[in-house]
Amino acid sequence: MPFLVRLLVNAAALWVATRVVPGVSYEGGALPLLAVALVFGVVNAILRPVAKILTFPLIIVTLGIFALVINGLMLWLTSSLSSALGLGFHVSGFWAAFWGALVVSFVSMLLSLLIRDAAAPQRHAID
Repeated sequence: MPFLVRLLVNAAALWVATRVVPGVSYEGGALPLLAVALVFGVVNAILRPVAKILTFPLIIVTLGIFALVINGLMLWLTSSLSSALGLGFHVSGFWAAFWGALVVSFVSMLLSLLIRDAAAPQRHAID
């Protein structure tokens, strides 16, 4: 179940980015958007850790800001792979990818917090 929830959170975050960020677009229905979210998840699971390890000194020197660049590049790569698969997701350039990744990260974090809080059992103070 956590995989499906993560997939839905990524799909929702990507959809919000298409609505908010100029240059990030999506043409299609809900099922292809889930496929885009799956591609995004695979790219982030496999390539992002490698990219962060390889650019670790640059991330340290920039106090972590270069990690945002890596996130943008992962979204741009997702766009390229999605276009090759005919999924209708497109990012028009680096800055659109950068801001889109920022929106996706923020929305994903918010949704994950909301889902985690809703799923957590209610704790009551002991009288």
